[in-house]
Amino acid sequence: MTIEKIQDGRKLTIALEGRLDTTTAPALEEELKNSLNPVTELVFDFGRLEYISSAGLRVLLYANRTMWGKGTMKVINVNELVQEVFEVTGFSSFLTIE
Repeated sequence: MTIEKIQDGRKLTIALEGRLDTTTAPALEEELKNSLNPVTELVFDFGRLEYISSAGLRVLLYANRTMWGKGTMKVINVNELVQEVFEVTGFSSFLTIE
């Protein structure tokens, strides 16, 4: 998986490419732990994300909880497979997906 960070003031966009799974989720979580302190708007761009596993969902849950009360978080450019995972797991009920 490739992680591309785009910082624009207090807005952080994280574009992911590849698979967010057990092997790659720790790298994303570490990146978030080092990057979210000054951020008030977090955007995940999943335009090139092929797959997400439960480990990836856990990292999204961590990011969502971290942003709670300090700003906003949304997920954009979600493909059909990832959207289906969000719906089956209930993540679509609390994530902002555009």
